[in-house]
Amino acid sequence: MKVGTLGHAVLGLLTAGSLTGYDLTTTFDRSLGNVWSASHSQIYPELAKLQSAGLIEQTGTGPRGSKLYTTTEAGKSELHRWLGGAVPHETLRSEHMLRVFFLWMVEPADAVAYLRREADRHRDALTRYERAIPYVPLDGHPSERWARIVLEAGLRFDRSMAEWADWAAAEIERDES
Repeated sequence: MKVGTLGHAVLGLLTAGSLTGYDLTTTFDRSLGNVWSASHSQIYPELAKLQSAGLIEQTGTGPRGSKLYTTTEAGKSELHRWLGGAVPHETLRSEHMLRVFFLWMVEPADAVAYLRREADRHRDALTRYERAIPYVPLDGHPSERWARIVLEAGLRFDRSMAEWADWAAAEIERDES
C-alpha cells in the first residue's frame, strides 16, 4: 500500500499513543489544523487502509465502543522512511491571495470589504489555535512539544495575515480618501 500524507499524519499521531478515530479528528483540529486538515469522513477510511496494510492495529476499545489504535513496528518503519525521505517540492497556492491580486477590478469599497473579511477569517483561526494552547504543552511528551511548535507556526501565520489584511484594507481606504 502506498501511504499518502494523511496516512503518515495518522501514523505519527498513533505513534505518540493509542487514539480513537474521534481522538484523531480532535487532534487534527487542535494541533495540525493549520498545516493539514482531516475530517471524520477522511480519517475512518484511512484507519481501515492502514490497519489492512498492517501499519496500525486495534489495541482496545474506548468510550461507547470506539476502537483504540496504535502504530505497529511496520507502521513506525514506514513513518521513519517517510520522515527521512526527500522533502517534497511545495508550491504555495492560495485562492485568497489570487483573488487579492485581482481586487483592482472591483470597486474599492468591495476590495476593502473582502480584505476585512480576510482579516476576520485569520483572527477566527487565531482564536481557535489560541484555545488549543492549553492542550498542546511545550513541556510534555515529545509529540506534544512538536505539535506545539507546529501550532506556533499557525498562530504566527494567522496573526501576521490578519495584520497584513488590515494594513491592505487601510491602504486602499487611504488611497480612496
